[in-house]
Amino acid sequence: MASKTRTSYKRLLLNPRVASILEIFRVLSSTPAEIEKKYFIEAVEVKQSIIECKGIIFLSLLFQKLLQSNGKPLFGSVFESCLNVFGNKTNFRTFLNDLIFRGKVELPDQKSVRFLSTIGHLDNRVDLDKNIKPGSNKYFASLSAMASKIAYENEDFIQHTVEKAWKMDYLEVYDFWDERRQGNTTQAFMFRDKNVDPDTIVVAFRGTEPFNGNDWSTDVDISWYKLQGIKGRVHSGFMSALGLKLDGTWPRSTHPGEHQPAYNTIIEQLKCHFKNVNHQTKFIVTGHSLGGALAILFPAVLVLHNETEVLERLEAVYTFGQPKVGDEKFGKFMKGQFEHYGISYYRFVYNHDIVPRLPFDFSFLMYKHFGTCIYINSVYEAQVLEEEPARKNFITERVDAMWELVRSFLLPHVFGPEYKEGLLQLMFRMSGLLLPGLPDHGPQDYVNATRLAAY
Repeated sequence: MASKTRTSYKRLLLNPRVASILEIFRVLSSTPAEIEKKYFIEAVEVKQSIIECKGIIFLSLLFQKLLQSNGKPLFGSVFESCLNVFGNKTNFRTFLNDLIFRGKVELPDQKSVRFLSTIGHLDNRVDLDKNIKPGSNKYFASLSAMASKIAYENEDFIQHTVEKAWKMDYLEVYDFWDERRQGNTTQAFMFRDKNVDPDTIVVAFRGTEPFNGNDWSTDVDISWYKLQGIKGRVHSGFMSALGLKLDGTWPRSTHPGEHQPAYNTIIEQLKCHFKNVNHQTKFIVTGHSLGGALAILFPAVLVLHNETEVLERLEAVYTFGQPKVGDEKFGKFMKGQFEHYGISYYRFVYNHDIVPRLPFDFSFLMYKHFGTCIYINSVYEAQVLEEEPARKNFITERVDAMWELVRSFLLPHVFGPEYKEGLLQLMFRMSGLLLPGLPDHGPQDYVNATRLAAY
């Protein structure tokens, strides 16, 4: 058995997966006492004022339920296979030959080095910016943005990119167990950069997959824990993705044959590499979207388990389009820990990206960002702010979306062919005219921002 540490006491956990739509709607007509007794809501030492906000609880349950109905991304899998057939000349020729001469076709192997995710088709760049040299102030931000982008790809693609395109040491790609989802749904990879002094290990978490309803449902979940050893409330879904168990325990160690949670596996691998390489080796943690949330919570779990030696090796955390992960008290606590250990935290937010505004700032929840916000506008100008600006009005956001569409045709002429955007990305830009803030969440603009903006 793995040793466990009980860390959770106060908590509000919503589990719409086991509830029917009708039961969720009944929340609206329930009293606070009735809400606390519902089998799909676990409220332990929760303030009465929170339970009374049943409208917010209802909306969170409803949106999660609707998104989880697409939890098995069948459409996304078929869509990506089609993209890889029609978007790759070699695959398309093979597809036609099989169709004409064999009368049957095989879809591209999703584990192939040539197979790209939807994110990869939106932005197929793999090379690092040659103008940003190791040691420059933009280097790790630019490297982190690219690592966060290719974290969406399969293992062979990631290994090929790290070793062949980046000339760095590939370490491993991982699929981690999430007890809440009952599957290996948390992904990350690690590599070592010897081009800098001291050499640096990068841990990159995969973000929200476009067609994975489970990923999106986590962003709208308002469930939280209060953990012993950490001040304030933290988002339960993100902590679960790192390995926190449903019973509020956190395994300190695992054994072969057991499910491997993200935190335990990564810290064991880091300690192993620290022993076998230069004693000055540092590491950074990064991620886009959901991956950014996991990246910033990883050091929080290090603090929870008093991993002082590992925290002293942590150089920085870089996140891109990261949702909120805790309340103001948690933010102040982590800010103090980062100052104590000398850890830098850079949170990039591009324009109207909707995800950094999630979960929405309802008064009783008080989810709030902390740390340095590097806000990038639609002309790639950077501002260092305490908090990203509030979203603009209906007209202004759509004017910005139109400008971003026009800008797509200008960028390659101004900055070079590597900034050319394909048809899929242009269509994604057009969706911003109807849903402003959605295309702004893509990794494309975060990669551009780390290269073009002055910060």
